[in-house]
Amino acid sequence: MKVKVSKDDIAHLCLELSLLLHAGVSTGDALTLLAEEDGYGGLVSTLAEHVDEGLPLSAALRESGAFPAYVCGMVEAGEKTGRTEEALSALSRYYEDRIRMERRIRSALTYPAIMLVLMLAVIGVLLVKVLPVFESVYASLGGSMTGLAGGLLSLGRGLEKALPVLLAVLAVLAAFAAAVALSASLRARLISLWQQSRGDKGVFRMLNDARLAQVMAMGMAGGLHPEETVTLASGLLDGGPRERCQNCLSRLEGGEDMNAALIASGLLPPRSCRLLALGQRSGAGDVTMEHIAQSLTEDSETALDALTGRVEPALVLVCSLLVGLILLSVMLPLMNIMAAIG
Repeated sequence: MKVKVSKDDIAHLCLELSLLLHAGVSTGDALTLLAEEDGYGGLVSTLAEHVDEGLPLSAALRESGAFPAYVCGMVEAGEKTGRTEEALSALSRYYEDRIRMERRIRSALTYPAIMLVLMLAVIGVLLVKVLPVFESVYASLGGSMTGLAGGLLSLGRGLEKALPVLLAVLAVLAAFAAAVALSASLRARLISLWQQSRGDKGVFRMLNDARLAQVMAMGMAGGLHPEETVTLASGLLDGGPRERCQNCLSRLEGGEDMNAALIASGLLPPRSCRLLALGQRSGAGDVTMEHIAQSLTEDSETALDALTGRVEPALVLVCSLLVGLILLSVMLPLMNIMAAIG
C-alpha cells in the first residue's frame, strides 16, 4: 500500500521545487539536491530516479502514487503551458491556505466545545452532589425542598441513577472523538456529510467561497483557463460548492459567457465575478483571481472569528444563569426558613 503525502509535506515540497526552478536548476537536478536531505521518507529519491529515466515531473508524481490526482494534473498543465514553476508555487500557496484555514476552524470549534463540556460538568456536580447536601439541611430544619428546587433535586437523583449509562455514553463519544481526531478519512467523510446538508450557508458559505477561489487561483496561476479551473474545483470540492461548479459548467456548455455563468450559478460573490471579468479583459486574470482568493479568505476568517466571539460569551452567560438559578432556587427558601426560625 502506497503512503499518501500529507498536505504540509506537499506544500513544502512544491515550494522547494518552485524556488529551485526559479533559480534556473533543472527538475532532475532540483530533485537530486532535495534527495540529499530527504525528509520525505525516500520519496524524493524515487522521484529523482523517475525523472532521470526521462519521465516528466507530473508522470513521476503520478507513478509514485503518493500524490493526489489534481496535484499531478496541475503540474502536467504547468508543463504543457511552460509554467511549471508557477504551478508548483500555486500548489504550495493553495495547500498553505488550506492548512491555515483548517487550523483556524479547528481552533474555533475546540474552545467552545471544551467550555460546553465544562459547563455541563459544573451543572451535573451541582445537581448530583450539591443539592443533596441542601436537602439534608432542609430535613434537619424540619422542611423539604419543593417547587423548582425539588424538581432539580429529582433530576439530580435521576442523573445519579443513570450515571453508569451516562459514563458509557461519554466513553463512546470520547472514543468517537479520538477516532475523528486520528483518522483523516473519517474527518473528510464527516465534513462531506455536513457540507451536503448544511455546509453552504452563512459563515460556511464564506469559507466555501474562499476554498473555491483558492482552487481557481491555483489553476489560473498554473496556466489553466477559467473554465478549466471550474472543472478542477468541481473535482476537488464536495457538497454545495461542487453543485455550484456543475451548475456553472452546464451554463458554459449552454453558451453563456464566463462572467454571466459565474454570477448566475452563484459560484462566487457577484462583486468577485465582476472583478474577475475585468481582470480577464485586462490580461491579468491570474493576478486578479489571486487577489480575490486572498480577499475572500480574509473575509471568511473574520466572519469565523466573529462567530466564535459570539459563541463564547453566550456559553458563559448561559452557564452563569443556570448555576445562579440552581443556587437561588435553593438559597431563597432556605433564607425564608432561617428567618422564620430566627
